[in-house]
Amino acid sequence: MPSYTSLERRVTMRAFGAKLVLTDPTKGMSGTVMKAAKLYEKHPNAYMLQQFENPANVKVHYETTGPEIWEDTLGQVEFLSWELEVVALSVGKYLKKKNPNAKIYGVEPAEANVLNGAPGPHLITGNGVGFKPDILDMDIMKKVLEVKSVDAIKMARELALGEFLQVGISSGANTVAALELAQKPENKGKPIVTILPSLGERYLSSALFDELRTEAEAMEPVPVD
Repeated sequence: MPSYTSLERRVTMRAFGAKLVLTDPTKGMSGTVMKAAKLYEKHPNAYMLQQFENPANVKVHYETTGPEIWEDTLGQVEFLSWELEVVALSVGKYLKKKNPNAKIYGVEPAEANVLNGAPGPHLITGNGVGFKPDILDMDIMKKVLEVKSVDAIKMARELALGEFLQVGISSGANTVAALELAQKPENKGKPIVTILPSLGERYLSSALFDELRTEAEAMEPVPVD
């Protein structure tokens, strides 16, 4: 995994007995995939899931997540705003089948918008992998929305304080994009769906909790009598 991966994720993997190999952060996820491929070739008992190439990754969400969203919105969903990944587009493909007028928007970090610009460093972990996956079908995409890392972090904090949803930075980015769509006059009253896929507890060591972490570390005990 990239060396910028949160400490919580590293510890979780180690707790399950995994041997971690951290890759150059400047190479992004594509560098990690390249290293994984080399390890796969080196070890005869290795198995590589190929998250970005396996068509089953598209199929399972087309058959499960898409129908779930359609049913839960009573077939009224008109917009889907989701981080730009295979899951989002497979769900979007299903929604377009049910409602050809549905509009599907991808979400990428403004600092690493591969489809609108070029890859680069950002803080929205779980989004902005730095390359276009082979199984990514862009034909259903209306537009890719850019969200700055600082805005994603701010929104994730607001969701915790205002909605009691402790989510990760990518969830903050998805929410920023969904609200951007909702604020357009032509979209007033229309159902907009986004997903909050990340749990905030996985990012306690990240920039999302910098201030709170410093505050907590500086706390002193008080007398109990």
